[in-house]
Amino acid sequence: MTVVEDRPAAGDMLIARRAMIDSQLRVTGVNSPAILAAFNAVPREDFVPADRRAVAYADRAVPLGDGKALSPALTYGQMLEAADVTESDSVLVISGNGYLEALVSKLSGNVVRADSLVAAQAGTYSVILIDGAAEVLPDSLGALLAEDGRVVTGLVERGVTRLAIARKAGGKVIATALGEADFAVLPDLAAPKKWSF
Repeated sequence: MTVVEDRPAAGDMLIARRAMIDSQLRVTGVNSPAILAAFNAVPREDFVPADRRAVAYADRAVPLGDGKALSPALTYGQMLEAADVTESDSVLVISGNGYLEALVSKLSGNVVRADSLVAAQAGTYSVILIDGAAEVLPDSLGALLAEDGRVVTGLVERGVTRLAIARKAGGKVIATALGEADFAVLPDLAAPKKWSF
């Protein structure tokens, strides 16, 4: 077992960030120059506890404590590719950490973050990014989303978590699963518990 006692040097983190971009993002279809530039500009290690900095660029979620986690970079990259955020978008980021917000801020000048959907500021957003998986997309989501706006989140279908994009059309938010992804289920978006035999 390797024990990391000292904080990695800044140069090591730059190398790790570049390796994350080249070996985790580019090879899996995250190739937008703007998105890759955002990942290059935002130090992932700044969003994890000091004792987790050495694993900030690993290709897995990093536990943050209190049941929160920093999702893998690939998950965020896939979300951003699907969301297709532009400078003119008004973006709401639902996340327990600031990393996804920092990435999106490199793509749009109008970004707001809330720790949960319940805590989200009233408004109308063209894009909502939810850092986690929903078993159920609540009806309240439609009130925050502009017509033809999009929501990108994880969606649990028959026990499998997938990246999904939802669009608002005719006042309804309808989701489409895109492919399997690594998300934790968010407690406030869990399905009501049912009793069964």
